[in-house]
Amino acid sequence: MSEQIKVTINEQEYEVDKGARLIDVCRENGHGVPSFCYYQDLAVQASCRMCLVRIDKMPKLQTSCTINCTDGMVVTTQSEEVEKAQRAMGEFLLANHPLDCPVCDRGGECELQEVIFDWGDVEQRFTEKKNADPEKYLSPIVANDPQRCILCKRCTRVCDEWMGEDAIEAGNRGVNTVIGTYGGWLNCSQCGNCIEVCPTGTLLDGVYRHETRPWELEQTVTTDVYGSDGMQLSIGSRAGKVHRIVARDRYVNGLNGEFLDVKARFAHEFINHSDRIKTPMIRYSKGGKLIPATWDAAIKFAADKLKVHGKNVGVIASPRLTNEAVFTLKKFATDVAGSGNYAVSDASDVAAVFDNLSAPLCTHKEIRHAATIVLIGGEPEEEQSYTAKQIRQAVRNGGAEFICINDTPINLSRRATQFVHVNPGTVDAFALGFVDESSDAMIAEKCGVDTAVIEAAGRMIEETQGDLIIMIGSDLSIDAQALIAGSVGKLAGEGRRVLLHPLAKYNNSVGAHDVTSGRKSVDEVVKNSKALLIGGSLQDASVLAGKDFVVVQELFQTETTDHADVVFPAASFAEVDGTFTNNAGNVQRVRKAIEPVHQAKPDWMITSLLAKEMGTPITAELSVSAIFRTIADVVPAYEGLRYPSLKDESSPVQAKYALVSGKDMSAEISAVKSWLDSVPARGEKNTTVPKVGHKLHRLTTMTSKTQQFHLLAHGNPKPANLLVSPLVQFGLDGKPREEGLAEAAAVGVSDRSAPGK
Repeated sequence: MSEQIKVTINEQEYEVDKGARLIDVCRENGHGVPSFCYYQDLAVQASCRMCLVRIDKMPKLQTSCTINCTDGMVVTTQSEEVEKAQRAMGEFLLANHPLDCPVCDRGGECELQEVIFDWGDVEQRFTEKKNADPEKYLSPIVANDPQRCILCKRCTRVCDEWMGEDAIEAGNRGVNTVIGTYGGWLNCSQCGNCIEVCPTGTLLDGVYRHETRPWELEQTVTTDVYGSDGMQLSIGSRAGKVHRIVARDRYVNGLNGEFLDVKARFAHEFINHSDRIKTPMIRYSKGGKLIPATWDAAIKFAADKLKVHGKNVGVIASPRLTNEAVFTLKKFATDVAGSGNYAVSDASDVAAVFDNLSAPLCTHKEIRHAATIVLIGGEPEEEQSYTAKQIRQAVRNGGAEFICINDTPINLSRRATQFVHVNPGTVDAFALGFVDESSDAMIAEKCGVDTAVIEAAGRMIEETQGDLIIMIGSDLSIDAQALIAGSVGKLAGEGRRVLLHPLAKYNNSVGAHDVTSGRKSVDEVVKNSKALLIGGSLQDASVLAGKDFVVVQELFQTETTDHADVVFPAASFAEVDGTFTNNAGNVQRVRKAIEPVHQAKPDWMITSLLAKEMGTPITAELSVSAIFRTIADVVPAYEGLRYPSLKDESSPVQAKYALVSGKDMSAEISAVKSWLDSVPARGEKNTTVPKVGHKLHRLTTMTSKTQQFHLLAHGNPKPANLLVSPLVQFGLDGKPREEGLAEAAAVGVSDRSAPGK
């Protein structure tokens, strides 16, 4: 526990941690201190000078963001002297700021607006002409109004410390300082965190821009549907339409603060897209067309056909569905069809890790404050972006040691204390290093690295004091994942705690594993079934060819629905209640923001209606909370959980996974050794650094419904005119459009040249 000291603020005495940041202590105890440049867990900037306070025995006012608390410190945050200084600083900040709140997207939630209302002055004494530049685009999804900038430099620090990209930076000096990019165009992961932390309307969401006013939006806190990190976000909806998504922390503190990645923040237009399946559809004959039908007719048709096939019915669930939807599909296989023939369509099953856990799962907060992080395989900066952000901050701000073992020089390897660059396809070999030190020489030979490198990594692990976190990439073989998960527990020692972090592939890969114990592989289920009920889509839909009867619950027509005899329109994550479980084992709420569009229904409800029509109701109550109660009663890791206990995501609930100790790993050791023996001793290393966004920007069924993603996926071309939307100047394939260029040319010559000044 930290040493406690006494600090007096505005004549009130408090006990606080020694060395705590004064501005945080003031705010936590109800003493409001304005600031713009200060941001918790970012390097101190101290440029806005709004957080001035009086500290006894110091000759002048001090910036509270740069002061650490000491014993006996006496602080005054409210006085005539302090208020006069803060009003003067507010006046300086408005010297070049346009008073265009009525047309600014940030109007109503602008930090500058709020602070000036409380600490500003009614008088503006500057008569000089304001700096003025036209609004422009920095990328297809980031717009910029430079004249609104107050140079807090939050965006530049976030781009550096959170993302490690340095894509946006301050240019020029003095009154001519502007926030910009090299070449005027953002070539980065397009995370949009610069928009999120901007206290004014300087950086703008190009997907949401000019759609609504913030106070017109109804905010619903829910969980990301793309990545397995379980990022909390707030859906802004109005009149049944989702207009934008922002990080939860803008309203309430969530596990990811204000961090989101490009998909979580911007790729939400699939929710209200016109391509959504609108009604149930029936294919009355093989090779025929899908014909729209009523719900009653489609449910009866599907139920009658499935009844005929009895125990020859298989069930497959997508790992993108909620725990409740996946569990309901499993119950359909066991209770209704009686086949017990069910699977999860996950490209990389996490069972090998969870069935062999020898150490607890770590939280993302523990990653941020870890002493040593070992990343074996994977590419978290592209697939588990919040995990990657925590690694970067642990190394940069926390001084953590970071060992990256990979056959590709991934972007995150630039942050590594030690990058172990192995031959292509040999990362699995390092699983042996955790159980058999005598194999180091063989591992080094097969992986194409020096034995000294492996020994140095081993010493770094052995000398760790604090949390040692082992991250397991989903690209490792099943045997290698099992071996690592089952053996790292023995690395714990005095002053050293070992924690595991599986890099699960999908938003609910972990939850789908938890609620489908006894599941089979997709191939096995398909092979043993004549009829299939599928929630979501398969990784490879071709396996459905030749099946007698297929029922699919989906949002869009996909390769899987091409094989379907009945298609039911399913609701998206924004239209359902439920839970996801993230890669830290946190069970998190998914909340309905809008009513299901068209005739869509939640997946769990569709399955329940089918079961009822077949004469075997799955649940007595047609209620999602009742289904979760059943899950908590039958899944040991979720024992005692209920929806009310999950409501505070600022303190996320972690499932209680049983640890396995003393398990015989000889089969896994033999399998990895046998594989290693077959690997040629020499190999040519991959030296190509992957392009930033090569996985984040790829077009999928959902991301392709947001037009800007097409430009990102096609190389993010820079338009000739930064003042006109790239969507006007380019086709979705990234090629210039003649009509777009003509429209761009209509903008005045002086305006077109302004961004390049």
